[in-house]
Amino acid sequence: MTVATDAALAEAAALLRRARTGIAFTGAGVSVESGIPHFRGEGGLWTKFDPYKVAHIDTFRKDPAQYWTYSLNH
Repeated sequence: MTVATDAALAEAAALLRRARTGIAFTGAGVSVESGIPHFRGEGGLWTKFDPYKVAHIDTFRKDPAQYWTYSLNH
């Protein structure tokens, strides 16, 4: 890292330490490297399951148990 990068990271860390709350905005696929499956693309969850059937609000309203079973297992 460069001196400028180190300084920027140190400043960001100091701001986070002083903050009462924090938030992080991340993009699609940010967790893939850690082994969490992605949703779209080859091998993604939505190639195995239809999101409109398993992860839709109407599915939850009709059968919450089915929704939670899917959600907890995938």
